[in-house]
Amino acid sequence: MLRKVIVDVENQCLHFSAAHFTIFSATERERLHGHNYTVRAKVESEIRSKGMAFDYNELKCALHAVCKTLDEYTLLPGRSEFLQIEEEGEYYAASFNGQKMLLLKTDTLVLPMENISVEELGHYIIEQLRSDGLMTALDIKRMELSVASGPGQRVVSLYEK
Repeated sequence: MLRKVIVDVENQCLHFSAAHFTIFSATERERLHGHNYTVRAKVESEIRSKGMAFDYNELKCALHAVCKTLDEYTLLPGRSEFLQIEEEGEYYAASFNGQKMLLLKTDTLVLPMENISVEELGHYIIEQLRSDGLMTALDIKRMELSVASGPGQRVVSLYEK
């Protein structure tokens, strides 16, 4: 008999703080501001040997590692059609609607996404887990990964094998 479970991983270590701005159009964006993001994963699995789905600690550690890579940075969308990013010495020059922002490279991450939103961050985190081989190693077939930018603002991104 096949027995399925949902493993729900939510832990104090699954968070990161980052600055960003959301781009709404070619002429409208938010001001640069920050959030204390939290991450949570719900994984559908089968009960396997020893009466367990998998070692939850492996998933927690992998999520924590991704969170650490994003923590305390200004995040820029490298694929935005409205934001141009150029390197100027030790700075990124981010140009939007005729304005230019200089951001230290050491404090900034340019991510492969169209916008810095909780929707995009969720899929980015899933992609990091997938490319690191975790999904295959733990035989994860379905995951709901949520990213919250504050109380009452959570988006769930889906992964299905």
